[in-house]
Amino acid sequence: MATALWNPRRATDIIVGGLYRTSALATLTDLTRTFIVNRMVEYSVSELNTTFGALSDPTRRALLAALSQGESTVTELAQPHHISLAAVSKHIQILERAGLVHRRRVGRMHYISIEASPMLGAFGWLADYQDFWDESLDSLTELLEKRS
Repeated sequence: MATALWNPRRATDIIVGGLYRTSALATLTDLTRTFIVNRMVEYSVSELNTTFGALSDPTRRALLAALSQGESTVTELAQPHHISLAAVSKHIQILERAGLVHRRRVGRMHYISIEASPMLGAFGWLADYQDFWDESLDSLTELLEKRS
């Protein structure tokens, strides 16, 4: 079976069985077995990873802080950040995918409100480390008291 070198400019190329093939050489069954070769990196799409990913950006955290005061339109959310409506919309889409906000449409207006439930999972995960740090700080306090 002949294989071709992959050409990123040729949209007809596909990856089949770890080998690059042009669509002229690919069969329908090949298309159903198409996969990406790089197995070195596996990304988890868990809720916790999505939540922390959404919270990793300072603009998104600021948007959530503004939404904690109540529902806002996209235009209202964009004003204090001096960024375009398109940029704010992209940030909101990331927050939506993480389940941190809810969008309500009324005509052409988009109203955004906060959904805090995904943050409970993140809080629970962080709480495990809070116990660790409490114990570590208690040990440090005891050590310092013994030295003084």
